[in-house]
Amino acid sequence: MNEISRTTLDLQDTKKIHNAWKSRIQKHLVQSPLPWRKTNRQETNEASLLGESLETLLSQKCGQIAFRDFLKSEFCEENLDFWLACQEFKTFDSSEERTRRAAKIYEEFVSPGSPRQVNVDFYTRELISRSLREPSPSCFVVAQKKIYSLMANGSFPRFIQSEQYKVLFDAASKQRGFGKHWKASHKADTFLKMSP
Repeated sequence: MNEISRTTLDLQDTKKIHNAWKSRIQKHLVQSPLPWRKTNRQETNEASLLGESLETLLSQKCGQIAFRDFLKSEFCEENLDFWLACQEFKTFDSSEERTRRAAKIYEEFVSPGSPRQVNVDFYTRELISRSLREPSPSCFVVAQKKIYSLMANGSFPRFIQSEQYKVLFDAASKQRGFGKHWKASHKADTFLKMSP
């Protein structure tokens, strides 16, 4: 192995270790406030928005917007759009409305060759296709879970390291007064960078 390849591998390993520690420290400092500091429920919820889970991020409109912007940069925003369409689909009570919306979701996101096709397997696609005549509110649940898993395990960890996340974090910090927590985690991050 030549020197350049070895150096590249060393840098990649170092970055992985750094990112793992960075996320642990940020999680601890942001989500587990010091015991003597009083926090209110809104602050804790806002801290959760900033990296606890994809579910928490998607529960906030600003989180959805920032995450969609990130997904757009990765050319996979259809995953979030599909997930949101499925969430809305579950709320329809009228069977006529469900049938109409199910067909629209299937044509836009699921059918082979659809303009914004999401990555679901043949079996899941067939399952949805069969249920289109009389779709239940759970018609898309299996596909929605698979797409959620793709986002949670693939896109979300990259989002946490992105510029869009930093902007969201900074905005939430200013709005809720988390500047001190961010500075503390930033100092810890800087310390880790200097550590061997």
